[in-house]
Amino acid sequence: MAEPQTLAEKVFSELSTAIVRGELAPGEKLSEQALVTRYGGSRAPIREAIQKLEARNLVVRVPHAGARVVSLSLEELRDIYEVRLELESMACRLAAERMTDEEVADLESLLAEHARSIEADQGLSYYQKSGNLDFHYRIIEGSKNGRLHQMLCSDLYHIIRMYRYRTSTSTERPLLALKEHQRIVEAIRGRDPQLAELLMRRHIQASLTNLETRLAHEA
Repeated sequence: MAEPQTLAEKVFSELSTAIVRGELAPGEKLSEQALVTRYGGSRAPIREAIQKLEARNLVVRVPHAGARVVSLSLEELRDIYEVRLELESMACRLAAERMTDEEVADLESLLAEHARSIEADQGLSYYQKSGNLDFHYRIIEGSKNGRLHQMLCSDLYHIIRMYRYRTSTSTERPLLALKEHQRIVEAIRGRDPQLAELLMRRHIQASLTNLETRLAHEA
């Protein structure tokens, strides 16, 4: 049986999800007093939760303005996606070489769960929980390369999740993204590293293009 969450853990978990799903918008202020009113308790667990969000690069401290949800410029996002494009494509190539048949089968089962989730949401979004419930995380783990895992699943991981979700709520993108994931797994299942790498590269580039279009429209 899982141990009950502390208040700080509960606030951290709920705010993390709200930020990734866009319920708390980029640049939005996090008011300690408002969070105390909402969750109860004292300011101490609220501050602990905010500090954890800072460590995940989801929140930044602005001088004289307090804590705000991180907001990246298009140029900063392009920089991150350039890194992601190269490293995650490499991870996908290695995964096609190194994942066991059982791990590939588990990945296929995960995508089947994602398909049901998208259908339940009427194709309007493609939300993936973090860690082993995240397709991209599983691919990175499947590379069996500790250095790649460190680079992609520490500093970059959570902020990439945040902006990945923003692209997944665009018209038709959820089902397209799922199909792209399925093709990648087919290449991994077929032990075709070059094709797996190419498909991941195209998938991430499509995500960036979609994100650029969305941000330009919002601007």
